[in-house]
Amino acid sequence: MGARKKATIYVEESLYKAARIRAAKTDRTASDVFNEALESLLFEELEEIEDLKIAAKRKNEKSVPLAQVLKKLKLNG
Repeated sequence: MGARKKATIYVEESLYKAARIRAAKTDRTASDVFNEALESLLFEELEEIEDLKIAAKRKNEKSVPLAQVLKKLKLNG
C-alpha cells in the first residue's frame, strides 16, 4: 500500500459498522476496508490517470511507422 493521506469523511452508521465487522473478521483495520472499497469503485479512473501519465511522458518520443514495425517482426519471426 502506498503513502496515506488523512481525510475526514462521513459515512452512514450502518456502513461504518459493516466495515468494522469486516475488518475484525479479516484482521485488518476499518481504514483498510474503506480503502479497498474505494479502490475497487475507482479502479477504472485510477487506471486511466496512470495511462494519461504514461502518455504524457512518452509524447515526445520518436514514432515508428507501423509498416516498419511489421516488416521487422516478419524478418525476426
